Amino acid sequence: MRTLISTAFISLDGVVDSPGGEPGYRNAGWTFKDIEFLPEAFDIKGREQQEATAMLLGRTSYEAFSQVWPDMAEFADYKVMPKYVVSTTLTEDDLVTNWGETTILRSLDDVAALKETEGGPIIVHGSAGLNRSLADADLIDRYHLLVFPLLLGAGKRLFSTTDKDTQKLKLVEHEAYANGLQKNVFDVVR
Repeated sequence: MRTLISTAFISLDGVVDSPGGEPGYRNAGWTFKDIEFLPEAFDIKGREQQEATAMLLGRTSYEAFSQVWPDMAEFADYKVMPKYVVSTTLTEDDLVTNWGETTILRSLDDVAALKETEGGPIIVHGSAGLNRSLADADLIDRYHLLVFPLLLGAGKRLFSTTDKDTQKLKLVEHEAYANGLQKNVFDVVR
């Protein structure tokens, strides 16, 4: 079974909305504001590209990333990686042609079936709504979180508010950096 990894830039209060400056959110670009850049705090992002063998996205994140990431040198490893987009509305005609193989999945059952295939880890970027649905369906195996020392209040959140049984996580890697960022890697305990 393949490992499904959710990776996120997240505020201390759980917001993942528009970290890179995407329009429509009042605090857009919060990862660049008032936080000193320390390359070592972002080492995990390069490691993710090396370790992942596929990428899973929701429609909104696919539409945003596919317009920018294919031409960015820092995401070159993702360009050739198979991509899967979970959407009930996206069509083949909506897919970009310069970002490698992309498959549309129509349901969480399709994601569960993908996890049963041969291959290495599948990484989920952005996709707040998809992340919550995946967690509620018990499909996420690991979280890679870069926690920013910010309280953003409103905004899309990574974690579901569904009333459900407690989900235990095991901290398998962590580090705090001089700029206040924290890396937390958690395995989901089943």
